[in-house]
Amino acid sequence: MFLRRWLPALVVAVAGACHAQGVIKIGEVNSYKVTPSYLDHYKRGWQMAQDEINAGGGVLGRKLEVISRDDNGNPGDAVRVAEELYSREGVRLYFGGFLSNVAVALADFSKNRQVFYLFGEPGTDRVIWSEGNRYVHRLGPSTYMSVAMLADEAAKHKKKRWALVYPNYELGQSAAATFKKLLKSKQPDVEFVAEQAPPLGKVDAGAITQALLDAKPDAIFNVLFGADLGRFVREGNSRKLFDSVQVYSMLTGRPEYLDPLGAEAPKGWIVTGYPWYSIDTPENKKFVEAYRKKFNDHPRLGSLVGYSTLHSLAQGLRKAGSPEPEALIGAFKGLQVATPMGSVVFRPQDNQSTMGAYLGKVALKDGKGYMVDYRYVDGASVVPPDGEVSKLRPLK
Repeated sequence: MFLRRWLPALVVAVAGACHAQGVIKIGEVNSYKVTPSYLDHYKRGWQMAQDEINAGGGVLGRKLEVISRDDNGNPGDAVRVAEELYSREGVRLYFGGFLSNVAVALADFSKNRQVFYLFGEPGTDRVIWSEGNRYVHRLGPSTYMSVAMLADEAAKHKKKRWALVYPNYELGQSAAATFKKLLKSKQPDVEFVAEQAPPLGKVDAGAITQALLDAKPDAIFNVLFGADLGRFVREGNSRKLFDSVQVYSMLTGRPEYLDPLGAEAPKGWIVTGYPWYSIDTPENKKFVEAYRKKFNDHPRLGSLVGYSTLHSLAQGLRKAGSPEPEALIGAFKGLQVATPMGSVVFRPQDNQSTMGAYLGKVALKDGKGYMVDYRYVDGASVVPPDGEVSKLRPLK
């Protein structure tokens, strides 16, 4: 009689205890083989966050288990491995997608499968605005936000003849179009005299540099990164392209791309990035110290993004009280998260966070490139007005 009376309650209690002691599975899909210069450090960042969170007892009484897959830089492969995680591992919570075209594919997957997806990277506007859906959220500043920082600065200097250089895929195309639109609105007499859009990873730096020399621009807007950036900088320095031309560069200030340039770092370029070495806020100092201790290396922007992405998910899970997608969607509306860049908020109107970036100039010291004369630009100051957001983002 005792067993008949208490066994059902005991089974429920034991099942609940097992559930609480389990793990929360999180899928992570990214282009590690294609872009290791950024993503190796990004992976360290989320691994560091995972260790911190789990050492502190996890979230909701459960540890976080990140299951990571490589997408080969291919949108089709990204959807395939995301589907495998969904079907075989029961994953309903995802992050990742460094390349913008991959992120667009993952965003569409999240909508079709009704799973939660946090796009940590700065990148294309499409995942949040023109093709945004309720399941997709983004931590890093959008392309519009990053470009707006540079366009505001460029308008102050009144350069008239402009050239653009960008990789011919989603991020580069979006950045170039946004820059032209924003600068034209601030400086109606501006002229765009040259546009070079090489395939990603296949820059013919000599031909591009000569085309720009022939166009005789007053200024250049550049979106190249990684090895493409290195080739362009080297050739431009050799042919003295940058001697009389001001360059505004969207990604060059990131340590991932600035450090490898060494003494060839392009002095005087106006860039956005992460000057980890001289940001004296308590949040950044704590992060840098912990990262150095764990990896015997300094952080890059990818490190900060990976770290902040997983901490954002953990904070959302705590607020939601559940890893279910619908609960997380509600929890992320107005969610406030502490990051090494300070506190950020996920905006209810478009699921975009207010994380900003540092804007400054490149200088040389001891044979290395550094960001100097920089300031932090709050992301909230460079998002489109709500009226424009409502037009950009259909209700979905």
